[in-house]
Amino acid sequence: MKKKIFTVLGLMSGTSMDGVDLSLIKTDGYDYFTEISDKYYKFSDQLYSDLIFIRENLSNSEDLKKNSSTLSKIEKKFTIYNAKIINEFIKEEGAEPNLIGFHGQTVYHQVKDKISKQIGDGNLLSQLTKCTVINNFRQQDLNNGGQGAPLTPLFHHLILKKIRENFKLDYPINIINIGGITNVTTVLDDKEIKKNIYAYDIGPGNCLINEWLRKNSNKKFDDKGLLALSGNVNELILNQAKENFEISSIEESMDINDFDISFVKGLSLEDGCATLTEFTAFLISEGLKRINQMNNIDVKNFIFCGGGRKNVTLIKKINKFITNQKKIIKDIDEFKFNGDFIESQAFAYLAVRRFLNLPITFPNTTRCKKPSQGGQILNNF
Repeated sequence: MKKKIFTVLGLMSGTSMDGVDLSLIKTDGYDYFTEISDKYYKFSDQLYSDLIFIRENLSNSEDLKKNSSTLSKIEKKFTIYNAKIINEFIKEEGAEPNLIGFHGQTVYHQVKDKISKQIGDGNLLSQLTKCTVINNFRQQDLNNGGQGAPLTPLFHHLILKKIRENFKLDYPINIINIGGITNVTTVLDDKEIKKNIYAYDIGPGNCLINEWLRKNSNKKFDDKGLLALSGNVNELILNQAKENFEISSIEESMDINDFDISFVKGLSLEDGCATLTEFTAFLISEGLKRINQMNNIDVKNFIFCGGGRKNVTLIKKINKFITNQKKIIKDIDEFKFNGDFIESQAFAYLAVRRFLNLPITFPNTTRCKKPSQGGQILNNF
């Protein structure tokens, strides 16, 4: 039976909180996918400040209650902004999306309490865009004993099929997404999903570097890693950090609150950035080694996506840590995919999966007890 092809919008605003990635794709929610258009929309300084403020004031579930009024106000501003850019994009593209996959902005993630808070009012967005909205992608996975993250492995599996067809890479392959947190999807082959993909959060991504720059300069990120390149790694502080910090298990999802930058306090801007970049690269490389050990596999092909892939210094340092393992490291852009928009495309794809009542997470990707659909379907127009 011929499957229906959906035209769908996906939105993603990551832990950098600097703006929204918006993607328009066509997909059947199974194995067909094609890109139509992608665009990035930068937050205003005020919305950026509001989002940073609320995230930094949510340390536990009690803070969610205590800050509920402020949270609601910021959520409304965030939702109205997303509606505005969606309507602009639809007008410019002449698009008629069947669905909108609206991830929202994560401000708190705590698996032990089964809470993952993404601000973004799906009902209001549906009303303002006059379109069916799928949101709240993480909660069902959490309710089923999962980590609520990472959510993109199923889409990684799909695009790797395309990469394999066109570039003849050998499995197994790792797709490494460096956002605020770094997550990895390991694909063993392109057959049964439930058995042949694994996924984990393995360490920090951009979060430590971005926080250091945000608190000590007027910069939001280290462009191309040039600031880290100009500084010197403080080896004493770095070694102490390596000794004192341990990721107990990569089977547990991670949040930026699991990491802090206090150990580089007192360093110059450049040296602090260099030391945090080295530390981040070390943890990512250790996570990659651990995946091989846990699953008794030897992955040779590594493909990087996400904003962190543009940090040349970080990527070189990761390469340095794993170079003796004879790995082949590539940027996903080399395979005709735009690495900035993989996640926004993914949430468009996952929205269709949810609409069709198909699972988006599996025990091997989030440790959930059973495959979980995730997502809430909202029609408010």
